[in-house]
Amino acid sequence: MIKIKRLRLIILLAVVSLNAIASKGGWENLFNGKNLKGWERINGSAEYEVVKGEIVGTSKLNSQNSFLATTRTFGDFILEYEMILDEGLNSGVQIRSESKPEYENGRVYGYQVECDDSPRAWTAGIYDESRRGWLYPMEYNQPAKKSYRRGQWNMFRVEAIGNSIRTWLNGVPCANLVDGLTPGGFIALQVHGIGKAEVNSGKTIRWRNIRILTKNLQSFRMPMDSSVAEVSYLNNTLTVNEKESGWKLLWDGKTTEGWRSAGLATFPEKGWTIEDGTLIPNKGNNKGGGDIVTLQKYKNFILEADFKITEGANSGIKYFIRSEPGKKNTVGFEYQVLDDERHPDAKEGIDGNRTVASLYDLIPANSKNFDPAQPVKRINAIGQWNRARIVVNGNRVAHYLNGIKVVEIVRGSPSFKEAIAKSKFSKTPGFGDFEDGYILLQDHGDEVAFRNIKIKEL
Repeated sequence: MIKIKRLRLIILLAVVSLNAIASKGGWENLFNGKNLKGWERINGSAEYEVVKGEIVGTSKLNSQNSFLATTRTFGDFILEYEMILDEGLNSGVQIRSESKPEYENGRVYGYQVECDDSPRAWTAGIYDESRRGWLYPMEYNQPAKKSYRRGQWNMFRVEAIGNSIRTWLNGVPCANLVDGLTPGGFIALQVHGIGKAEVNSGKTIRWRNIRILTKNLQSFRMPMDSSVAEVSYLNNTLTVNEKESGWKLLWDGKTTEGWRSAGLATFPEKGWTIEDGTLIPNKGNNKGGGDIVTLQKYKNFILEADFKITEGANSGIKYFIRSEPGKKNTVGFEYQVLDDERHPDAKEGIDGNRTVASLYDLIPANSKNFDPAQPVKRINAIGQWNRARIVVNGNRVAHYLNGIKVVEIVRGSPSFKEAIAKSKFSKTPGFGDFEDGYILLQDHGDEVAFRNIKIKEL
């Protein structure tokens, strides 16, 4: 606790020092404290006004999300602002965002720095508004969730430089995202839409001291604590930090190198398509390839892969697979990839243990088992990308879906032995005791897509 307090003090002193230097020149106020010159409202019908040197947004019943956006756009910058929410509200500040007629009739989309008054405490996490959903939920940095001051002014700092987007809340480092989808756009203040929750109608969100720095950014960058997880969405590419910490690509995004057919020494001649940096089984009429496995076995590791499901699709990411050339054996643990709404397998098994992100036929995916403030699980819609994460460390195995833990088991424990006894694997010798094995991408006869497949051995 003493070390954490010292770190926070050092960071706060650094902020004060940098701000003292920057105050001599470079910072620009985005809000003049008097009126909304330089801002315009987009979407929604919530009202924005200036009261006592603050921008005040008031929530409105039956309004979609409303945004007060800068009339200018920004690429690389350091942004600072303060904001405070009435109890129970959800809001945020858009950065590098856009509104175009050809995109959902002008709907605002882009990165949002969250401000969250709910028990989940994801303030300063990064959300992709109207597009990909959560990119950096604060489950990646749980200690920082305590930095939000409910009912008080909160100080935000956002550094968007190149592919790096980092956030701080009240001097505490929070999000550390790497993503290159949108290099620039406007900044906007959100008043979240309200439907049936009339209790939140008429509540306010306030902003003040909004300023931006667009020059000499490297001189004013804050150090990011090494304990804050870096989350990258660069396609089939490792960041410098990932390389230094031991991550390796399992698939290069271009060739079949590193993979073979389950039971064979070579990659399938048909059935798998490489297209725009994605690996796809059963694309169009290209069917019948079968499962593929890595050339190397893995024991303790963190595996990540992005997957996209088509309607009614069934697939999976398996591990501890024993399939050798000349001997096809695809029995192992499986991270289920499934369209829960349309595929009948979601209703089979026990208590949903065949639904997406579950440890197939053994343990159902359920975020509430680890945080009551979470939904059961957070899955993006058909046609959108989702991120699977599998962690194996000794006897402990965990599954994550889009950054949220949904499964955790201890192999050899009474509860896990009971789950095996009730499953289709009850008569498979040594099933729960496999120490290592190949990673497998399943061809279940349906079209799915994979990319950003990477691994870190522990």
